[in-house]
Amino acid sequence: MSLETDLLIDRRRLKRRLFVWRGIAVLAVVIAAIVAIGPTRLVGGGRYVARLNVDGIISDDRALTKAVTDLADNRRVAALIVSIDSPGGSVAGGESMHDAIEKVAAKKPVVTVMRGTAASAGYMIAVPAARIFARESTLTGSIGVLLETGEASGLLAKLGISATAIVSGPLKDQPSFTAPLSPAGREVLQGLVADMYDQFVGIVAEGRHMDADKIRPLADGRAYTGRQALKLGLIDAIGGEDEARAWLASEKGVPASLPARDVTANTGFSARALGMSFGDGLKSVLSQGLTLDGAWALWQPARD
Repeated sequence: MSLETDLLIDRRRLKRRLFVWRGIAVLAVVIAAIVAIGPTRLVGGGRYVARLNVDGIISDDRALTKAVTDLADNRRVAALIVSIDSPGGSVAGGESMHDAIEKVAAKKPVVTVMRGTAASAGYMIAVPAARIFARESTLTGSIGVLLETGEASGLLAKLGISATAIVSGPLKDQPSFTAPLSPAGREVLQGLVADMYDQFVGIVAEGRHMDADKIRPLADGRAYTGRQALKLGLIDAIGGEDEARAWLASEKGVPASLPARDVTANTGFSARALGMSFGDGLKSVLSQGLTLDGAWALWQPARD
């Protein structure tokens, strides 16, 4: 074997040894960093306070609901702030989000902060919290259910248009866009609304630790200011997120120094979550009102 060949072999051996030692050195640096910084912070941060922003019309968003439910078992989440500015939305959407927040509240502190409006289904999702804050001018309450439909048979008759529905039973086409609501249909739909209303009252009574008979006189659909709601026991205190963080610190031992992080769904927290624009929400309300696909717990200002 030539001298040149021996030199090449020695160089390769030296390179392999250098590679191994460099790898060991890098590994040592990583381990030292983990020890110094802490493994939890290195992989994404330490404990924090989750903030769920509920804006606009509430819909049934499965991805966001799951993201909220997952907070219950997330050890890094010290508490949850539910920040609401919503006139309400679908009963099913409010119920699913209420249940998700309730699961979190069973394991860690939850506090609600009402902003401009937290009415109807917006109030429904507020009540699992251990403490509810609102501004004096916040509009809240509006406890009730709305099932709205339309009927254009008179207009169709003037246009010379007729419609015929072949149904399996007398209530299958109730409500109908092309025929007046029958007395039997009205009775059935009123029964649906009444049952969902009873569920809503029960949710509020449980969340506020009040007797349902005390809730019913307050649950005639009217909205209240934050100051009125405080006197009626529908909220606990006047304030915003700063007051909520102070309460979490003093009553639940959640340090005010912990950062707050917004809850997002895997699909992106945008219009597909709770934050549809009011125009899109209005179109959705109108389309829902022509069918039995859903009822709404939505605050609507009085119309002339």
